[in-house]
Amino acid sequence: MEQKFSATEVGRLDHFLAKHLGVASHQVLQCIKAGCVRVNSKICHKGGVKLKVGDAVVFTPPKTQETPAYAPLEFEVIYEDADILVINKPPNLVVHPASGVRGLTLLDHLKAKGYTLSTLSGEWRCGIVHRLDKDTSGAILVAKTNAAHAHLAAQLKSKEMGRYYLAILSTPLSAPTKVECNLGRHPKNRLKMTNLNALRQEAKGGKWSKSAFMPLATSSKGQQLIAIKLYSGRTHQIRAHLESLNRHIVGDPLYGQADSYNGRILLHAYLLYCTHPKTGQRLLFKAQILPDMLEYLKTDFQEVSWDGFLQERCILDLFGADS
Repeated sequence: MEQKFSATEVGRLDHFLAKHLGVASHQVLQCIKAGCVRVNSKICHKGGVKLKVGDAVVFTPPKTQETPAYAPLEFEVIYEDADILVINKPPNLVVHPASGVRGLTLLDHLKAKGYTLSTLSGEWRCGIVHRLDKDTSGAILVAKTNAAHAHLAAQLKSKEMGRYYLAILSTPLSAPTKVECNLGRHPKNRLKMTNLNALRQEAKGGKWSKSAFMPLATSSKGQQLIAIKLYSGRTHQIRAHLESLNRHIVGDPLYGQADSYNGRILLHAYLLYCTHPKTGQRLLFKAQILPDMLEYLKTDFQEVSWDGFLQERCILDLFGADS
């Protein structure tokens, strides 16, 4: 539905719309470039256009693609209402289309199932508030309306929304550990991210990142189940932070090492917390561990009492005031 505004002061178009729509400027800019905004009845494609007092601005949300004609992938729906959707993402599935991505994505399957999705992030990222790596399973939150998307994006930025992960390490940590660093592209392997502060040579750029790692149970073979809390959401953050500690997740050929396990990386987004964008209620969702990772735990950790650590309250208490 169209939204109409009248400029009451001089300023940039993208900043004006971001303020009145309650969304980030980069999201508004994608809509402007897509031809979704008219100024004084004329379509405008540039976010930097200067508005004058009294200018009439009309915003029309972009349309989503028609539902594809293929059988969608089945996945567990953890929670759904008119505003949000929380699912347990299977491994080996990219979240949304991008250059270089081949095959169907989670977004494609959501559209095939007929879900109504927000459109603020453009056609390729409808409803997608945050990502999970292709091989990572677990809880992912999807916005069904533009208002919900804007609210959740603000929560993600303010850290009001966040996640706890589970992973199985090939070598155990000796104690709870935190890593805080500038994370950026590895200078010798562009497929990897790395702790730039730990490099011997000077490396520019990178973004602030922080993770906390909490040991839960260690098997007789020396493998360890750990819980992880993210304070930021950078690409490959958990894997790169662990590599800076000389630790690796089982099944991770990029950051890890060759072993006898031939499955996917054993990393799972277990808990997700946020505030409901409409009701204001604090919510906590749990994504059940998927069969491949659960079977690994039952087989390789059979002599260890690990399942008691998987209670939501137990994990939150382990991180204490940081939870």
